[in-house]
Amino acid sequence: MRITKHIPNFITSLNVLCGITATFYAINGHIDIAIYLIIAGAVFDFMDGYAARALKAYSEIGKELDSLADLISFGAAPSAIWSGLIKYQLTNSFTTSFDTLSTTQQILVLLPFVMVAFAALRLAKFNVDTRQSENFLGLTTTATGIFTASFAYKFIQTPDWFEWLSPTIILLLIAFFSALLVSEVPMVSLKFKNLNWKQNKERFTLLIIAIILIAVFGLGGISLLILYYILSSLSKLLKR
Repeated sequence: MRITKHIPNFITSLNVLCGITATFYAINGHIDIAIYLIIAGAVFDFMDGYAARALKAYSEIGKELDSLADLISFGAAPSAIWSGLIKYQLTNSFTTSFDTLSTTQQILVLLPFVMVAFAALRLAKFNVDTRQSENFLGLTTTATGIFTASFAYKFIQTPDWFEWLSPTIILLLIAFFSALLVSEVPMVSLKFKNLNWKQNKERFTLLIIAIILIAVFGLGGISLLILYYILSSLSKLLKR
């Protein structure tokens, strides 16, 4: 038995650990740690696919494990972060005990976890949808998770920029991203299969924009990149 065939699944398992730990930290008010764990999970999510291609170690177990990992790291963990942001808007603290909240506040804090169901549906749909071999239909869970981590990072770094934020706006954002997860909006895959400019023009453009935004806004620039990615995909759909 080749030990190399297990390497991609091992990397995917690291994604699982990042995701569940991020969820734990976010629920307990440590949003800053959860942010970095989601980013680490995204790195492992990229690495497991790269390792599977490089080692020719594809497997049905790996495919299913990858979806389960993504559900935790980019479904549950981001939902826990959004929940924490709502709690902060209500109480001005990330660590307020859930039991001390009013019934209405408890419902508001729990509502972000609805996004987990949409993430699960998106991943199940992707696994059986043969139309998504080259590009995607709908926003990926990974992009959703990274947006959440980047947005929360900027919120923690510069809270004065987010005086407009409220529980209602957060829930509208969650509804928007939940709809995108299960939508039929065509979106270019961000994975490079080669370095040919003509074949990867959109990907290179996004990479250049990413470098500029991260240089200007730090980790928070990634959320702006993903918004650009979403809006450009929606605009192309409208032009058809």
